[in-house]
Amino acid sequence: MTDTTKHNLDDLLAIMARLRDPQRGCPWDVQQDFATIAPYTIEEAYEVADAIDRKDWHDLRDELGDLLLQVVFHAQMAKEAGLFDFADVAHAISDKMIRRHPHVFGDVSYDDVEAQKEAWEAIKAEERAAKGEQHDDSALAGVSRGLPEWKRALKLQQRAAKVGFDWPDAHPVLDKLVEEAEEVRAEFAAGADKARLQDEIGDVLFVVVNLARHADVDFSQALRHANAKFERRFREMEAIAHAEGTPLAERSLDAQEALWQQAKRGEKVTG
Repeated sequence: MTDTTKHNLDDLLAIMARLRDPQRGCPWDVQQDFATIAPYTIEEAYEVADAIDRKDWHDLRDELGDLLLQVVFHAQMAKEAGLFDFADVAHAISDKMIRRHPHVFGDVSYDDVEAQKEAWEAIKAEERAAKGEQHDDSALAGVSRGLPEWKRALKLQQRAAKVGFDWPDAHPVLDKLVEEAEEVRAEFAAGADKARLQDEIGDVLFVVVNLARHADVDFSQALRHANAKFERRFREMEAIAHAEGTPLAERSLDAQEALWQQAKRGEKVTG
């Protein structure tokens, strides 16, 4: 029998509280803390992005629910610790949105979107000062260290570009990418240690983010597409190998490469 009960946010908060109950709750949920749940929070955010990328709106509904659960989970743990509760979270973000949109909730007006963005950053700077954070005049001030590193690289580049420190277009970025790749090659040839390779490969990745920015391509979305393409083709390789009676793992690298090319050709034919 299908349960047709329409649950609301209060129900979800009550469910989370019950799951965390030391006597009647779920042992797994009870033993969690902020640090152990944080990776799930990040993962669920990416699941939301994936559902949007696939235009799967039914799945998006479910993934947004999973992400909301993460917020409720953290809020419940904070409530138990006497720090804050879900209502405080809702109040804080509501207050922030009103404060950061004086052109919507007040009598301020901006000439264009760029002026609004500048005002947004100024308001954020005022908020940091109000929190007692040390004053920082750098163009890079306020770029969170909690971001995924590719996202932080993008924001650092965007901030630097605002003061003119930027390539004029994508072409010199491509040249820089070749230069950095050659430096990685040189380090391999020299038998460089891991720290040196990490440094040089980091430079390559930073330039790739810059290239995506100049191409107006979403780095995360591009990588998701690349991952999906690799998985699709690899699974096709496995299917072909299975149909031919010799598992992929038992084939030489050259034979596997031939299957990879066959899978690519198959995509072009069906596409």
